[in-house]
Amino acid sequence: MKKFLTLILAAGIFSTAAAQKRVVVSLEDSGADEIVHYWDNSTAPHSNELTVDEQMNQKFDMTLTSSTDFYIYKADPAKATGQGIVIVPGGGYYKLSMKYDGFMIAQYLRTIGVSSIVVKYRLPNNGHRDVPLEDAQAALRYIRTEGAKWGVDPAQVGILGSSAGGYLAGHVSNATPDEEKPQFSILIYSVISGINRSRPRSTFGLMLGDYRTTAEQEAYSLQNMVTPNTPPALLLLADDDVTVQPEHSTAYYKALKHYGIPAAMHVFPSGKHGWAGHDEYRYAEPCKEAIADWLKIMQNLKK
Repeated sequence: MKKFLTLILAAGIFSTAAAQKRVVVSLEDSGADEIVHYWDNSTAPHSNELTVDEQMNQKFDMTLTSSTDFYIYKADPAKATGQGIVIVPGGGYYKLSMKYDGFMIAQYLRTIGVSSIVVKYRLPNNGHRDVPLEDAQAALRYIRTEGAKWGVDPAQVGILGSSAGGYLAGHVSNATPDEEKPQFSILIYSVISGINRSRPRSTFGLMLGDYRTTAEQEAYSLQNMVTPNTPPALLLLADDDVTVQPEHSTAYYKALKHYGIPAAMHVFPSGKHGWAGHDEYRYAEPCKEAIADWLKIMQNLKK
């Protein structure tokens, strides 16, 4: 079994005796070319107020995240398309499923000439709704400014997320100023709507907090945030998903089409929830083909 690293704050050393530990997956285990520690609760614009050590299991699922790291995957210059993608893993906003929702997808994108950043973002910790958003937006800025060194065109940067990460990708696509929006999004069995999903551990419950109102849940439902300037979206989902029902994706698709925004939706017959990045998934190859085809379409689409 491969080993995973647990590093301590900033440069991997203690800052004080009581410093929080941050967890980082090694370059070997993540397959990344580089890992950049971007900020934490003490340096970011907002804090999620977590003060305990971050945790990670042997599947590279992370919880209690209070620092932000970028795992960078650079496309082979001979294959590079000029496109870059920010990947935000899912996990219901109570964990980050880094391996399959992040690393495995990034490694696939690299094979088709697309550079990417997998974001270890800070979780909202029951109501800190701006924290994941600002981490994902920071990754967009980073890949646009630094990605030129890897052959990334700043005008061809998109965002991809699965489940709660899909919600975050959609949130970035709609809540970011127009001039900074991603060129496109890829939403995989994405959480879209907060209506009738008020369980405490739901994505919306953790994002908006215990005292959220119905009005807030409606306002933060992505189908209600769409405007004529929302980026095009590819939606991938399974018909038998009972964790995040297909109606989530269809609501977003309908809102996009209301404004005439380019979109595509692939509904696979089975798979339920959580199949992103799994090569053994029955429809893994059609899923990859749909992503590759979408990226070719986006290459020819001016922002």
